[in-house]
Amino acid sequence: MNAASYARLKWNLVLITLGLSLIPLFALGYVINSEFQQTYEEKLTGNLKLMVANKRDAIDMFLNERVVQLRMLADLHTFSQITDQAYLDTVFAAVHKASRSFIDLGVIDRNGRHEAYCGPFDLKEVNYGDEPWFHQVMLKGLYISDVFMGFRNFPHFIIAVKRQEAGRTWILRATIDSEAFASLVRNVRTGLFGDAFLVNAENELQTPSRTGGKVLSRAAIPAAQGTEGIEVLRWEDGDTEFIAGTTALAHTNWRLVITENPAEELSPLLRTRSLVFSLFAACALMIFFGAYVTVTSVVRRLKASDRERAAMDAAVMQSSKMASLGKLAAGVAHEVNNPLSIIRESAGWIRDIINDGELGEGEAVDDLQEALGDIDRHVERARTVTHRMLGFARRMEPLNEDVDVNMLANQTISFLENETRHRNIEVSCRLDPELPLITTDSNQLQQVILNLLENAIDAIDENGAITLSTRRDGNGIAMDIADTGEGIARENLNKVFDPFFTTKATGEGTGLGLSIVYSTLSKLGGTINVRSAPGSGTEFTIRLPLACPHFPGCQEDPCLE
Repeated sequence: MNAASYARLKWNLVLITLGLSLIPLFALGYVINSEFQQTYEEKLTGNLKLMVANKRDAIDMFLNERVVQLRMLADLHTFSQITDQAYLDTVFAAVHKASRSFIDLGVIDRNGRHEAYCGPFDLKEVNYGDEPWFHQVMLKGLYISDVFMGFRNFPHFIIAVKRQEAGRTWILRATIDSEAFASLVRNVRTGLFGDAFLVNAENELQTPSRTGGKVLSRAAIPAAQGTEGIEVLRWEDGDTEFIAGTTALAHTNWRLVITENPAEELSPLLRTRSLVFSLFAACALMIFFGAYVTVTSVVRRLKASDRERAAMDAAVMQSSKMASLGKLAAGVAHEVNNPLSIIRESAGWIRDIINDGELGEGEAVDDLQEALGDIDRHVERARTVTHRMLGFARRMEPLNEDVDVNMLANQTISFLENETRHRNIEVSCRLDPELPLITTDSNQLQQVILNLLENAIDAIDENGAITLSTRRDGNGIAMDIADTGEGIARENLNKVFDPFFTTKATGEGTGLGLSIVYSTLSKLGGTINVRSAPGSGTEFTIRLPLACPHFPGCQEDPCLE
């Protein structure tokens, strides 16, 4: 997997974790909020209905008391008594003292003419015969009017009752104090936007409204449906939402309206909702952070595991290659060695004939001697190659002895001193003086170091530097061999330990050197890595354990030393 695949995997896992965590959380929050809001609104509606019912009963009781007072006055007095101005003044004074809700009293005959009047207005000569309320009283016996201007030229309403006495019909009428009545209605207002008022059948205000306007103006509320009992209305005025409870009064065509602003009444719910949303947001952030950190850690471990598995697969593949190559090399070496032996013996036989003088002397004999020399040289070269192949194929178990790696490195460098001096290559050592002894095969390890140094010399060719350093590395030691050569192309880095892979010209290398190094280190329980880039040189790092690996046939005591 590449970096993009790991990134996609990480974010997929993060999103899945968030989905599995946040969807149930928000679903639960939504259900709880919905249930809580529904319950709170039901409570708000219930309280509003209770408030409307209580205020309706209070207003009905107020109007009913005024009606009862007028009926009692009409029933307890005769027409002749009540039309006596002095007597009427006395009666009104007594009534006004007991209840200041009456502004005036008037006695009206069956034709609508004022027979007696007590009050602040000059209405004694007024005739109400053509007024609608007069006919309503004469028809029904009781009438509570809507608010109107009338002869008084200010908003008011009246209560009138009809009295029949010995064939005489007359009406006792009273004007109600609108301010006292309005204060009775509006004292139920709550909050900054709450309101309470009365409207008639035409939706005209019968008492002042805090937000709706003056008396006799139209109320800015939806018309009621006319249902019995208490009705709840909802509407919006601009950006403000309102809720109202409305109900009809008993003795009039008026309706009581009490309005509230739901946002104001539901402010505790809104504060709680904001707090819950903040908590949910904090929980979501915590879940996201936890999921991101956890998934990042898991993906990092997965990447490390994949790298280890890839390295292990590469090592297994390399070992498989080496094993297959060992078998192939052994077979090829044996097959080649036999013809080489015959060729060498035949060349020796020819040389013996020449040396015995049987062919005499001459230019042809000299050419034959030169050809025999070439045969010997190339046979020897071929035998060297097959010897290396046999050495590579033989799985000789290493010896185990205490080895001073620093001393072994110095000895190996001394073998190549003449060659490095001749090529003007500087070899420097950075050896850890505290480096411990390790248990390994000194001969095979020296061959590994020698091969790596020879490769470095070949990579530099002339005028360069080689640095060999040792250090403690965990439970083992490490050795770095770096050169200032041309470096290795990136596409070749994974092939340098493959058998027969070489970047040298044809005939200059067999491609077995680094393969033998890899195989030898594997038998010694070590590893080798390479770092290189074109133009930046190459550095090989070998790592070896302090204790010997458990080779077959290895004795207990030497291995434990």
